[in-house]
Amino acid sequence: MKVLFIAGDVWHPMEVIRRGLDSFGNKLDGIEMDFVEAAKDILTPEFIRAYDVIVIAKGNAVASFNSAPWYEDGVTEVRGEEFGDYLREGHGMVFLHAANCIGKDALPAYYALNGNWFIGHPLRCPVEYKVVKTNELTEGVEDFTERDEHYMLSDVAVDADIFLESRSPEGGVQAAGYTRRIGDGRVAVITPGHTLAVWTNENFQKLLVNALHWAAGEK
Repeated sequence: MKVLFIAGDVWHPMEVIRRGLDSFGNKLDGIEMDFVEAAKDILTPEFIRAYDVIVIAKGNAVASFNSAPWYEDGVTEVRGEEFGDYLREGHGMVFLHAANCIGKDALPAYYALNGNWFIGHPLRCPVEYKVVKTNELTEGVEDFTERDEHYMLSDVAVDADIFLESRSPEGGVQAAGYTRRIGDGRVAVITPGHTLAVWTNENFQKLLVNALHWAAGEK
């Protein structure tokens, strides 16, 4: 399986993801990973089709050193519309943590894929992640709690099949993991993942690996 991680912005550095993935050990056996941060200047429709699954783990910022928007009309070659074509052809995408902090009003074509509207998050706090449905993504995953950014979402797509909820006194109860189908493609949305502590959590690791295999059509 070939997986492209599109990650890294001013608030979500690539280093967290790299160090986190280093802790997965043999869970990633058989998965070849590539990383892109400067997505605006690297990605093309032809480039992304070399991968079975794309993981987006960045907000709408060019890079950790540049807060300018990643999506820019007439400049960015791969936007929501192009990712939609990629999905409809039968590929998979995982929208991970920072990928869900883009509002639908700013990028409607992107919202049409990940299917949620980001409201905000309280200050970092202990967040309980609770499995609410048994499926291919939650296989071997138990409830866990980590200090994290508790993402608050609204307008979650009506076709979202929710399997994970997040809970905290500050943020209430939120959808934290769900799947969707777009054409022949598979979409998984997962909101935890701001801190390295989350990435090194055994249950988060199982969840993400399951999501990769499911998005690639291997589950």
